[in-house]
Amino acid sequence: MTGTPLRVGLVGYGLAGSVFHAPLIAATQGLTLDTVVTSNPERQAQARAEYPDVRVAASADELWARADELDLIVVASPNKTHVPLATAALEAGLPVVVDKPVAGTAAQARALAELAEKRGLLLSVFQNRRWDNDFLTLRRLIADGELGEVYRFESRFERWRPQLKGGWRESGDPAEIGGLLYDLGSHVVDQALVLFGPVTSVYAEADVRREGARTDDDTFIALTHESGVRSHLYVSATTAQLGPRFRVLGSKAGYVKHGLDPQEAALRDGSRPGASGAEWGAEPEELWGRLGAGESPVTGGGSPVPTLPGDYPAYYTAVARALHAGGPNPVTAQEAAAALDVLEAARRSAAEKVTVTL
Repeated sequence: MTGTPLRVGLVGYGLAGSVFHAPLIAATQGLTLDTVVTSNPERQAQARAEYPDVRVAASADELWARADELDLIVVASPNKTHVPLATAALEAGLPVVVDKPVAGTAAQARALAELAEKRGLLLSVFQNRRWDNDFLTLRRLIADGELGEVYRFESRFERWRPQLKGGWRESGDPAEIGGLLYDLGSHVVDQALVLFGPVTSVYAEADVRREGARTDDDTFIALTHESGVRSHLYVSATTAQLGPRFRVLGSKAGYVKHGLDPQEAALRDGSRPGASGAEWGAEPEELWGRLGAGESPVTGGGSPVPTLPGDYPAYYTAVARALHAGGPNPVTAQEAAAALDVLEAARRSAAEKVTVTL
């Protein structure tokens, strides 16, 4: 991409803003990190230290006051602020990227999408797990017919965090949109929809396991897709023995993959895309998944499948291309709304102990 880089205002400099968005924006050709919004003095100092040329604002209102100096707003603040901030940005005439979940309900997501369409502005949702190494590998295996007809998709995003960390994500206040169903669940549901399409029914179990917890920390979701595939999705902070990230069973073969994509850990450790000679998002051979039939991969069954490198930078590259040259939106708000339909159905299913038909 050529031309003047697009100036980005980043709202929020907690985990999402400082670990994911700021480094990826700074590494993307065609984008420049112009302003970081945070009222926290320590985070303000952190932003200035990490990006010496960045401007720092204490309030998003400062962005709307100089909207003509910006080209894109990224909302990486707490979940309950996503809708009002995205709305304000769109009304100020600015394209928007919103971290997931874009909203608390599918209706809110669709209303945002309608506002963006009315204003002729990009509204994109940061579903970065579409660019995980294992997910990219699985998509290729399915596209190449290596599994045959897929029968069942098992996806686990499990952690062992027996002690509460505190903060809004673990709050029981519905307004905070916390809990694992809307946090990690946003990822696993989105991936299932990308792979296997629309859902006809949803069953879920959501539990609060840890002492002092106020929202779900151990949740299971079962989806039946229109295609006939069944997805079994697990998100948990209370898993003492972690299961495979993916186990996918088909008519010809199955694919089993353990371990998490390395990109988040690399970003947390201060590594940056393109900053070293190592290939970004690559993982060692001993972590590759295995493809086969009739025998457990634990006992050597199947063949190792080289894991494609993860590619979070591809998301912002696509955003820059969409704004510079009219390329496709990498993740639309309508797609995010479809995932929220499923999450809302899962919440109802768990609360009422019923299977919900969509």
